[in-house]
Amino acid sequence: MRAVLFDLDGTLLDIDLRTFLGRYFDGLGRTLGSILDDDGDLETAMRAVNEATDAMMRPHPGLTNREVFNAEFCRLTSLDLDDHRDVFDRFYAEEFPSLGGGYGPMPGARAAMEAALALGLKVAVATNPIFPRAAIDHRIAWAGLDDVEVHAVTSYEWMYACKPHAEYFRQTAEALGVEPRECLMVGDDRALDLPAADTGMRTYYVGSAAGTSADFAGDLVELARLLPRLAG
Repeated sequence: MRAVLFDLDGTLLDIDLRTFLGRYFDGLGRTLGSILDDDGDLETAMRAVNEATDAMMRPHPGLTNREVFNAEFCRLTSLDLDDHRDVFDRFYAEEFPSLGGGYGPMPGARAAMEAALALGLKVAVATNPIFPRAAIDHRIAWAGLDDVEVHAVTSYEWMYACKPHAEYFRQTAEALGVEPRECLMVGDDRALDLPAADTGMRTYYVGSAAGTSADFAGDLVELARLLPRLAG
């Protein structure tokens, strides 16, 4: 094994996704409202956000997730997000950090990441790349890991696929300079993270669903103890 891919939400970061997404869409709605003419346009724009996100989640060879999102959003609203990049940059810089109240690191998150790095393994924060890098960096900070230097962070600016598609895992391995069979994917979502096995990656499940099939299962504290044996 030469690399470890760590999912972020629910794996490294202890977060209630339902609550977080409610906060996020409230803030995003206010930001979109600042560049739209009326409430009817805002309702259309928020539906377009969901549909453009769905488009990112489907296969789209040759296009980054960001390109797919922006193109679909523009098709649905006639609004070119690139024309308002400063507005959204300000949202992610100034408002997004405030959405993290009550969230923090999962037990063992730092120990597991530092154990992997100490063993000379390549490490990726392998979150589903439906957010810009700025939003992911803030969530890494909420997990208390913003001072840990990793080799890759999957974000929508440069990724060409989302989980659970095989291309996502292959591209992440390529970014680390390793083969998929040399990787361990660590995640809590059996539907999104564990399909990494289809590319030859080994899997470590930190979720709670009974009967889930993975190569290994446990918490991140146990993973930190296991890594030397896997890397040996």
